[in-house]
Amino acid sequence: MRVLHLAYTFYEADTRVLRYAEALVADGHEVDVLSLRRRRDEPVEETLNGVRVTRLQPRQINERRAAAYLFKMLAFSLRSAAVMASRHRERPYDLIHVHNPPDFLVFSAWFAKRGGARVILDIHDLVPELYRDKFGKSPDHWEIRLLGAVERLSASFADHVIAANDLWLEKLTVRSVPPDRCTVLLNYPDTRLFKPARREKKPSDGFLIFYPGSLSRHQGLDVAVRAFARARPQMPGARFLICGEGPAKETLRKLASELNLNSSVDIRPEVPLARVAELMRQADLGVIPKRAEGFGDEAFSTKSLEFMACGVPVVMSRTTVDTWYFGEDLVRFFPSGDVDALAAEFVAAYRDREAAGERARRAQAFAREQSWENHLHEYLELVARLTRSA
Repeated sequence: MRVLHLAYTFYEADTRVLRYAEALVADGHEVDVLSLRRRRDEPVEETLNGVRVTRLQPRQINERRAAAYLFKMLAFSLRSAAVMASRHRERPYDLIHVHNPPDFLVFSAWFAKRGGARVILDIHDLVPELYRDKFGKSPDHWEIRLLGAVERLSASFADHVIAANDLWLEKLTVRSVPPDRCTVLLNYPDTRLFKPARREKKPSDGFLIFYPGSLSRHQGLDVAVRAFARARPQMPGARFLICGEGPAKETLRKLASELNLNSSVDIRPEVPLARVAELMRQADLGVIPKRAEGFGDEAFSTKSLEFMACGVPVVMSRTTVDTWYFGEDLVRFFPSGDVDALAAEFVAAYRDREAAGERARRAQAFAREQSWENHLHEYLELVARLTRSA
């Protein structure tokens, strides 16, 4: 088959898109990806592990106003629609797999769908909830109601919808798509990439707390930085590494400076997925400090299972989605937003590495069961079923 993945994201840094594309190539299919360009000097087109990647548009993740956010997405949608139509006219695609946000990106596939291609809409994030959180809108604001209507229209246009977790499946099947046209596929870890370090770390190696991912308010990194500041006097030699991009980045830098943490808190740019896996293997503790409110309360973080697959202990805020999937035998929870409670968890992990290691070993076994290798057949079967019925 000829398959195209369309995503308003950086392909090399997006686990989900990369994994789907490479799985299809391994299954013998021809795969194109249309995505974003991180830097203007990046190649517009190249082949990565058998996947032809075309980077249509550069992006900096620095939007603070809704208009700027929307303008960039609309420009990308128009470019991708033109490229997709041209390619489909030359050699038709069998399947178009569109990743949100935005939901309306799925309409870029209109020409290919009219020409017989099947369309999947993969809902990584619930856009009304994401937008509400990002721009501080109330649930009944007209813009949120409009986004809900766009979600319903987009889901109706697609032949099938993938939901990123079970909580969102429940919401989507109530408000936007029939249950028989919606499937849950978590962002399962690729255990070929995310695997334990070859040697066990010793206390003399130091103590590294690690967070990789987007730097937005709902991720709660300000809580983690404040907690680290309070815990640091009881953790000699400890360091906190943050890798990512987002609107909260400069705020976090200023906060670290105000708390005199410049020598122990390192905030770096986003790195490719393989480098994330390397850094995870070096970490002593993974932290996922999301705010348990709105979008953050229900957004499943792939970092949790990736840390587990690497054999790294995890401390996370008590959110609805994380307590749905994990128990206290696998991770340590702290009340969302509670700086003192998170500081106490940092110190506990630092002092009792044996207990943290035992929990990490149980979590690693759990992550192996929930690996991409054990679930990729679900995606391949969905693709085969959709294209057989075309």
